[in-house]
Amino acid sequence: MDQNYFRGGVAVVTGAGSGFGTALAQRFASAGMNILALDIDGARAEQTAKALGSAGIKALSMQVDVADRVSLEAAAKMADERFGACNVLCANVGVQQFGAIDRLTEQDWRWVLDVNVMGVIHTVNAFLPLLRKAKGARHIAITSSSAALTPGVRMGAYTTSKYAITGYGETLRMELAEEHIGVSIIFPSGMMTRHLESSAAARPAELGKAELRREDIDVMMASRKMNSASHVATAEHATRHILADLITNERYIITHDAFRAQLLENHAEIMRAHDRAQID
Repeated sequence: MDQNYFRGGVAVVTGAGSGFGTALAQRFASAGMNILALDIDGARAEQTAKALGSAGIKALSMQVDVADRVSLEAAAKMADERFGACNVLCANVGVQQFGAIDRLTEQDWRWVLDVNVMGVIHTVNAFLPLLRKAKGARHIAITSSSAALTPGVRMGAYTTSKYAITGYGETLRMELAEEHIGVSIIFPSGMMTRHLESSAAARPAELGKAELRREDIDVMMASRKMNSASHVATAEHATRHILADLITNERYIITHDAFRAQLLENHAEIMRAHDRAQID
């Protein structure tokens, strides 16, 4: 890996206040990048920036609600004024809402889709002009989920949202290829993070308190053949290949977990359907 590829550039990370987002910011900082840490929890985003700053990295933070286009446009203006560009954009967005599909309300669906889908779209739209004028490395990393590859029960709204941004990322990659702006889709699996806690905190008060039942998590993990011992990792472990994979503009980045057999089974089903369609 070229140790100087990212050095001196600017990385913008949403969801940088904790978990996978913080680990992403730390990875880019370790490569010599300046960091703009964004999160709906402004205090935690500031903590991330201060920690990086104490290590000698130029890091700024801002409170941002990715479901609010105006909020992201303000962050992009700040990045332009303070850094002058954006070389790497991590659209790292994801709130979780567990529950059987027939228990999810219309408001539950709208919240998850507004944040997880429109939040990614707003993020890219806000920062794409800065990427286009940047020199050197230019990459967009979109955080999908392994749930879009190996879906399970009790997380219908979340999985639907991750299927949607996977399709968005595929199209974005094709449309930006001629401009030499790389687009990679990241598929993380379970991590030891504050994801459920931060999702609950981000849930609008008017929707009421999120209901999190242990049964939903257990049934989901069983349906996806997951267990905490072998399928859940630290965020630091999950980001270990990010820098190298962006340098080579990998289309897909799977962070961890072993579900090759499920992938092969799913794709075998698709190929069988394809072959059946060829029979007159």
